[in-house]
Amino acid sequence: MMSNDSQDTFKNVRPKTGIQIWTINKMQMVPVLPKGFGNFFEGDCYIVLYVRSSQSAHIHYWIGKASSQDEQGAAAIYVTQLDEHLGGSPVQHREVQGNESPKFRSYFRNGLIYKKGGVASGFDHVDTNAYNVLRLLHVKGRKHVIATEVWRSNRREKLKAVLLANDIRDRERGGRAQIGVVEGGDEDSSPELMKAMMAVLGQRSGPVKGATGDDTPDREPNTNVRLYHVFENSGNLVIQEVATQPLTQDLLRSTDCYILDQRGSSVMVWKGKQASKLERQEAFNRALGYIKAKNYPSNTKVEVMTEGGESVMFKQLFKSWREKGQTWGLGTTYSMGKIENENSNTKGCFTLWRSNYTENHLPLQEVNPTTYGQFYGGDCYLVLYSYQKSGHHQYILYMWQGCHATTDEITACAYQAVNIDNKYNGAPVQVRVVMGKEPRHFLAIFKGKLIIFEGGTGRPSIVNPDRGVRLFQLRGTEKLNTKATEVLARTSSLNSNDVFLLQTNRICYLWYGKGCSGDEREMGRAMSDVLSKQAKQVVMEGQEPAEFWVALGGKAPYASDKRLQKEELFYIPRLFECSNQTGWFKMTEVYDFTQSDLDEEDVMMLDTWEEVFLWIGNLANKQETKESWNCVHDYLRTHPAGRDTDTPIIFVKQGYEPPTFTGWFNAWDPHKWSTAGSIYVAPGGPSSSPPFYRVHSNLTSTPTSPTSPSTTLNPLPSRFPPSFSAGGPSYPSTGGSGAYVDPKLLVNMCASDLPQGVDPGRKEDYLSDVDFQNLLGTSRMDFDHLPKWRQTELKKKAGLF
Repeated sequence: MMSNDSQDTFKNVRPKTGIQIWTINKMQMVPVLPKGFGNFFEGDCYIVLYVRSSQSAHIHYWIGKASSQDEQGAAAIYVTQLDEHLGGSPVQHREVQGNESPKFRSYFRNGLIYKKGGVASGFDHVDTNAYNVLRLLHVKGRKHVIATEVWRSNRREKLKAVLLANDIRDRERGGRAQIGVVEGGDEDSSPELMKAMMAVLGQRSGPVKGATGDDTPDREPNTNVRLYHVFENSGNLVIQEVATQPLTQDLLRSTDCYILDQRGSSVMVWKGKQASKLERQEAFNRALGYIKAKNYPSNTKVEVMTEGGESVMFKQLFKSWREKGQTWGLGTTYSMGKIENENSNTKGCFTLWRSNYTENHLPLQEVNPTTYGQFYGGDCYLVLYSYQKSGHHQYILYMWQGCHATTDEITACAYQAVNIDNKYNGAPVQVRVVMGKEPRHFLAIFKGKLIIFEGGTGRPSIVNPDRGVRLFQLRGTEKLNTKATEVLARTSSLNSNDVFLLQTNRICYLWYGKGCSGDEREMGRAMSDVLSKQAKQVVMEGQEPAEFWVALGGKAPYASDKRLQKEELFYIPRLFECSNQTGWFKMTEVYDFTQSDLDEEDVMMLDTWEEVFLWIGNLANKQETKESWNCVHDYLRTHPAGRDTDTPIIFVKQGYEPPTFTGWFNAWDPHKWSTAGSIYVAPGGPSSSPPFYRVHSNLTSTPTSPTSPSTTLNPLPSRFPPSFSAGGPSYPSTGGSGAYVDPKLLVNMCASDLPQGVDPGRKEDYLSDVDFQNLLGTSRMDFDHLPKWRQTELKKKAGLF
């Protein structure tokens, strides 16, 4: 129980939405006034409570670099007591000055200000009517700046510095102060301001210091995750390894406390609800003891959380995670219905073709509308979804590949997609879909009537063999996310978490697993009527008749253990800033993101788990785009949760975001980046504003990536990709400057007659986009999607090979 003094301290503390801050003054927890938010004295410790919702609260314990051990100890105790006062649900974070987490920095949009001294120094009180308060702040950072109080100046980051100056004027000086800007290197242009500065700082005695990076680069990726049971035995700290990645939720026992170590980049403490009170209260100290035992830096980030109140980052380090009382399906975060309703004049519609391959030609057959939604594992299909957004036609072209389709059929599907793309003048967004990994919008198109047959073909000239007994797995909670997938008709295919339809010549069984919800049962029944008009016998798991097991070849073990269930997991989308503006490439997570966090100078990565979007800002540089492409592959490959490396990677161009991207943002403003000339008109085709994004996957042996936007704003950005080498994308030396080679110097020229520096095997790289299109009859993007044999054929025809 908390002491009476502690109860008095927290009697007025309520978990209200927003931010509350306290500082430690004479070992007491004292509230900080809102006008002081973002100001941190280096000699003090602070406690920051951030509440986003009734189910999301965070307590941050901030340590100033000049604070005393007594203050640090008092703050740690108050954090524990505050957590207990709030029911143990908040996630606790340890923040060290200069090494704050991105989440902590995100609370202070205008930046953090480090001040010298402490509460007792007299520097903390700012009179809004006083004009003799003099401070020099060193401003660093791009997304969330940090300003350190110094006595000598250095080069400023102008934009953020001005925003911070505005904030200081409005919050500390009651709006009465004036702001002046002096450009470094051009001081003579501001003589009056320089005179005022010199009166305070004195004459400069030497040259201005050069610019430095905002922070240090990560030495290695933090992908090695280990779980430890940490406890005391006879007064000694015992660290016992439990497991390494990929981790599963059932490893965590409610009676114990655990430490999750992400290779020293962060240490997370998990407290089981049934762990002893002493264990829970000592969580922070255990983490600090662990850091010391591992010889990790003293500023290593620490998070402490209670069972049921885990942070997003903690849950995403596990292979599987299920929330208690979790709502399955699309949830409230994202609604695919937006693609038909948001900013649309008409509802979307689609056309469906079956891709056929023969020895002499590549025909494309339109599927009979009566069989829409029936996909066979031996086929490939093309689905063109069209809709209107802000009065302009837009398209998404899905290339669905059956798991039993041949290589030739998959190649033909890609080739036919290029033809459709050309027909619509490059407007469609191309998305490759592998059987069994259909994205949410693809499911939504068929409104609860999507059936995927394990094999066979839908070609009218071929009769599929009668399989006799068939078993279908029915998954979904509503029409927008439901599908039926045929699985092998054997007991081992069952799963306690799902609904199944067992179809025999005599009867159909509708089997409900113990773990399925009421919504899943309702959708399972509706889907079973689409699959078969026969009467259905409902069978509950554990109450199956003998004939049921006979039809499946006999009763046998199946996935009934919770750890083995294939369930639809709950994940929250995450946004990362990908930038090399600090001097090296770095990915930084953006918390509680909004559309305004999309920085036009950078590449942003949005991870929705099922898909990964790379948003390319108009002012992002070429190197950032290249590094982002490499980084997203490493991100998926090394993810501690064992991510699927076939997860679609989709490029989105600023100003041309499709609803499948904007749907993850609250209150998306479609006119935020609207400028004259920003509407793309496809040559010779209908006026349209196509979403400039592409899915990059192994359609051919050569992957593709869009050309990075230039560093100057172009209302009609290039959509064409660079070539790729084994190590990633490579850019023609001529492409960056636009100094392309005259086609006459390339066509039908042998290697010895080519201009200096031209690669004889990649002549097409030295053509402008227009010349490329004229010579080869295709865009660069479409060319790179073609199979190798077709690329060679076109190059020979154009005289480039």
